[in-house]
Amino acid sequence: MAVSKTLEAATGWLELGVADEALAELQTLPPEARTQRRALELTLAAQMANEAWNPAADTARLLCLKAADEPHFFLSAAFCLHETGDTLAACNWLLRGPKSLFSMAVFHYNIACYLWTLGQASRARSHLHRAILMDDTLLQAARGNQDLAGIGPLG
Repeated sequence: MAVSKTLEAATGWLELGVADEALAELQTLPPEARTQRRALELTLAAQMANEAWNPAADTARLLCLKAADEPHFFLSAAFCLHETGDTLAACNWLLRGPKSLFSMAVFHYNIACYLWTLGQASRARSHLHRAILMDDTLLQAARGNQDLAGIGPLG
């Protein structure tokens, strides 16, 4: 099967919510095709859907190296690292991302979660406040987020 057909099939499996089949489809690609950006993006989506955080963190970091200007890869890498329990690495990875991250509410929200988890309360509150100012829908998300439990009044 041609690479494009395999990627199309993996995309279909992901759209159907069957991440294991998407991963199986991607495994049929030749090794050099598996490391191409589109294949890695699909692999990451499937790994995250399966909550396979360690391999997902590796895939996301590889995508960051391939596309250092793409903020979403850094957000994904940091999220996956945090889910593995390595919140310090998550924070550090996110902070090394492209400057465009700083204009994204989700960056400030996620970094607030990581900093709060790491015991850096003042910095966490500052980033959370900025995130909510940028996107007020994050207020409700913050209220239900276990990573932010105990952070105090949110507005």
